[in-house]
Amino acid sequence: MKRLRSVLAMAAIGAAAMAFAAPAQAATISFADAMSIMARDCGADVQKHCKGVPLANNGVGECLVANQAKVSPVCIQTLAAVRASLAARIEAQDNVLKVCRGDANRRCQGVVKSDAHTLDCLLKAANHVSKKCNAAITNAGWR
Repeated sequence: MKRLRSVLAMAAIGAAAMAFAAPAQAATISFADAMSIMARDCGADVQKHCKGVPLANNGVGECLVANQAKVSPVCIQTLAAVRASLAARIEAQDNVLKVCRGDANRRCQGVVKSDAHTLDCLLKAANHVSKKCNAAITNAGWR
C-alpha cells in the first residue's frame, strides 16, 4: 500500500508536469483519451491480471491496484496520472460556471439563464473573457 501511495503521488506530479504540458491543450484528458492511454500502457497487464473484469465502476482500475505487485510500474504510474487528470476534468466541469461568473455577467447579459446558454455565450466570446475562464472551459473539456 505504501508503494502505491508513493507511485500515485509521483505520477500525479508527473502527469501535471509532463503528460499534459502542451500549451494549447487542456490540463485534463477526455475519457476516450484515458481509455487509449490505459490500453497503450496497461493492455498487457489487464490481459494478464484482470482479464474478464468489467470496465464498469472502475473494475479494471481496482483490479490493477489489487494486483499492483505484479503490474508494471509504467501501468501503475499511468493509472495514477489518468485518475488525477479525470478527477481534475470532473472538478473543472463542476466549477466552470463559478469561475466564469464575472465574465458571464459582463458578456452574456440577455442570454437565457441556463448553464448551456451561458456556456455557449462564453465559448463565442472566448476572445473577450478572462484567461482564467477560458482555462476553466478548456480544462472542463468543452473546447
